[in-house]
Amino acid sequence: MPGSSDLITAERLGAATGAVDAAARSLLEADGPRRLREGDHTLWQHDPTEVADRLGWIPVVAEVQSRIAELEALAEAVAADGLEHAVVLGMGGSSLFPEVLWQTFGESDGHLDLRVLDTTDPAAIARVEAEVDLGRCLFVVASKSGTTVETTSQLAHFWDRTGGDGSRFVAITDPGTELAALGRERGFRAVLENRPDIGGRYSALSLFGMVPGALIGAPLGPLLEGALAVEAATAGDDASAVRLAAALGGCARAGRDKLTIVLPEAVGSFGLWLEQLVAESTGKQGTGILPVVDEDLGGPDVYGDDRLFVSIGPASAHPGLDALADAGHPVVELADGGPLGLGGLVLLWEQAVALAGVVLGINPFDQPDVASAKEATNRVLADGPPAIDLEPAAELLAQVRPGDYVAVTAFVDPGRHDLLNGLQAARLAIRDRHHVATTLGIGPRFLHSTGQLHKGGPATGVFLQVVGEDPTDVAIPGRDLTFSALKQAQADGDLTALRDRGLRAGRVALDDLIDQAGRT
Repeated sequence: MPGSSDLITAERLGAATGAVDAAARSLLEADGPRRLREGDHTLWQHDPTEVADRLGWIPVVAEVQSRIAELEALAEAVAADGLEHAVVLGMGGSSLFPEVLWQTFGESDGHLDLRVLDTTDPAAIARVEAEVDLGRCLFVVASKSGTTVETTSQLAHFWDRTGGDGSRFVAITDPGTELAALGRERGFRAVLENRPDIGGRYSALSLFGMVPGALIGAPLGPLLEGALAVEAATAGDDASAVRLAAALGGCARAGRDKLTIVLPEAVGSFGLWLEQLVAESTGKQGTGILPVVDEDLGGPDVYGDDRLFVSIGPASAHPGLDALADAGHPVVELADGGPLGLGGLVLLWEQAVALAGVVLGINPFDQPDVASAKEATNRVLADGPPAIDLEPAAELLAQVRPGDYVAVTAFVDPGRHDLLNGLQAARLAIRDRHHVATTLGIGPRFLHSTGQLHKGGPATGVFLQVVGEDPTDVAIPGRDLTFSALKQAQADGDLTALRDRGLRAGRVALDDLIDQAGRT
């Protein structure tokens, strides 16, 4: 991984140059980097609530580095006991970076094959159960609060299916949670308590990311060394984090609040984690930065004037990016450190997004609107499903205006790649036709990620929700509830929460939405 001073390799900001320069000056005049490192909550707000107790991600890298031998010993013991698979049961910040590590590094010799289960879709749960040998599987139950409904439901299911063998369960949670107590009561192989002063989306380099990484044999040492190199550089006179923060916040304040992440194939999954970090940190109080990931680059004519492009690697490695810069779209290029550079990228982006919160005048560590969908889901479960009629996709899309974005939210089986490819094609067709940013979120995962921005950010979203049918179902032990019913309630709850805010949102038929890809 290059040193942090080398992380920003090129900028072509065009008309946004003045706004970015002004944002950078304001951060330096506020002594932002030093105050961030020292955990000065007044950098963001006078009230320390959900700031002073959310900065543990800064010192945690060195702490986890000192525990690498312990984590690797756990992985070796699991493999020595004949276990071959690991399944992470988690949502949002507890599951996204393990997924990135798995997709980037895969399974190394002598370690476990990994799956990340961050869904309530019954077909997906049944598929994982069919694909792994339950007798040779370790379940990693990951939840900061210890009460996340998706995770506790998954735990109940697999505890029942494995006959309650605690040696095949590991818990990662905050100290003193119900999950920690339950893990000890049931004799889990390990109960690993993370620092409590780390929010989920900032927990990639903590135990939540590194324990699954150890199980698959990911190179924890180089990953953490890369992060520490960035930390050391930004403790000096390096300006990479400040400059990236200024680009994010300055462009957003200038109207370019759609951040398009362009990634090389080797770290293509990094966008999964980055999407949550940016959206949930910035999308509140009517402002926010919409992260756009997994988007094939189009020509300049399909984009409005609300984009910022940030690439990992030079523009020459991403066909079409030079043309966008030449057309006046701001483009920032970051060094490509390859897979081993992921640790440094994580810390750079954590710092930059935290400092971008200063530019935007918001607290980047809270998530005030996430609870609304949970509360609506609980009402559905208590009162029964509301009457929701399907709407024609074309009628919802007719409401799209310049500067909007279209969010496709799909409560479907995440393992149905044919279906996801169809939704992706529809999303790009909508972008090309309406010249607006588009995103694709898989429910309920996105509720713990972009869901905050959807409800708390600018009221510029048009939301097209699809809900897949469940031909088979899976019961949740200990509850008068099935996974299908929970998934349906989460979809109903999210749509209700969006409409309660007066946002343009509707449920559309899956075939109707996919048909958008063929329309001109």
